[in-house]
Amino acid sequence: MADPERRVKIWYDPEGDYLEVIFDQKAGYFRETQSDQVMEKVDEQGNVLGFSVLRVSGMREKPLEVAL
Repeated sequence: MADPERRVKIWYDPEGDYLEVIFDQKAGYFRETQSDQVMEKVDEQGNVLGFSVLRVSGMREKPLEVAL
């Protein structure tokens, strides 16, 4: 039996210049990464459920690279 279709939720707030990408709609919380622009959403076991990026419009010059 094939796995059900996996969905990703992507949301951008232009006023706040904030992007959020959620891979899995489970309970979790955001925690810091090594970048002050990126937070990762994790569940209680530490599995990554998604991430958020602040100041997205400032990324025009070069890409942002972060380990999740």
